[in-house]
Order: sequence, then structure tokens, then C-alpha cells
Amino acid sequence: MEPSDSQLSEVVKPNDLSDFLVRYGLNLTVILILVMVIYYPRHRNKDFVFTFLLFNTVNFLICFMLSSVKLKMGFAFGLFAIFSILRYRTVTVPIREMGYFFLSVTIGIINSLAQIDDGFATLVISNGLILAMSYVLDRMLSLDHENFKQIKYERIELIHPEKRNEMIDDLKRRTGLPIHRIELISVDFLRDVALVNAFYYSKENETSSRGMGGDDD
Repeated sequence: MEPSDSQLSEVVKPNDLSDFLVRYGLNLTVILILVMVIYYPRHRNKDFVFTFLLFNTVNFLICFMLSSVKLKMGFAFGLFAIFSILRYRTVTVPIREMGYFFLSVTIGIINSLAQIDDGFATLVISNGLILAMSYVLDRMLSLDHENFKQIKYERIELIHPEKRNEMIDDLKRRTGLPIHRIELISVDFLRDVALVNAFYYSKENETSSRGMGGDDD
């Protein structure tokens, strides 16, 4: 026996389907702009592209499907808290990528649970603000990073505080880095070697890309 049109309409409600399509269409557009237009052209890491898109879609579907239970904000914050404590155990995730992961989860929650009956324009503007802030902070905000290089330094006669400027000048000349301050970590008088952190400014965050092991000079 084939189901009647009235029975089908109860299973698949046109209003629910249209609401889902509108929400997911907006969500997909926003996450694609965030990942493929803002993130990927600059950072070129396709593994994180997969992660951001997948987490956003799964998070959107979970929130939308369970939104009828009327858990709403409490459910959203609980789900967000679960995702926020996730850590990748195989690799170290850079802070910037964790920020994009945070955004991908947030976009899914907003677009799936926000009330759009009387405020769809507000939802669109909210998504636009997220994209605009992401673009400005990642592309246009020009701030220098204070990086450091760990160095084994053999001229321990320069470790005295009154000779600190002379030590900085010597490290500048030998490393070619614009060092502006140093931090004395340890001194080995038996080997006449000091371990120091030499700090310098650059446009990129170079410290996070290498280990904490010392570099010989």
C-alpha cells in the first residue's frame, strides 16, 4: 500500500525542508569563503581544510537535527564545550589553525540554531562579521612577532649585566638577526658555555615552527 500525499507531507514537512536548505546553504557558503578564500590561499594546508569543512558540516547537522528537542542554548554550549577540548595527538596544531577550527564549529552552531523567522538579515550580517574579522586579522593586521633563537654561547665573559649590550651586538653580528634582548638560561663554567635565548622581531612566527632544542652558534 502506497502512502498518501497527506502521510508524506507529515514525514517530510515543506517548512522544515526549506528551513534546512536555507540554513545549510548559508552555512556552506560562509564556511567555503572562510576556508577556501581566506584560509587556504595563505596557509596552503589541505589537511586542515578537510578538518574545518567536515567538523562544520557534522556540527551543523547534529545541532539542526536535535534542535527540535528544544535544548537550544544549553545544548549548543554543551556541544561546543565538547569540541573545544578536542586535541590532535599526532601533530601539534598551530594556534592559528585552532582559531579557524573554533570558527568552523561556531559557524555551524549559529547557522543551525539561530532564530531566522524575524531576523534572517541579522544572521547574514553576523556571518559577514565573522568573515570580515577573519580576513582583516589574518591578512591585513600587520604586527611583528617576537621570536627567539636558543643559542649556546661560548664568550661567557660577556654574560655580566654591564656587558649585555656588547653581547647583543656580538650575537647580531654572528647570527645576522635583529636581536634586541637576550635571556640567560644557564651557565656551564666547566665548559665555558652559556645557554641564552636571543629575542628578535620578524613578520612571521618562526619560534613555533621549530623545537625547543638549542641551535649552536
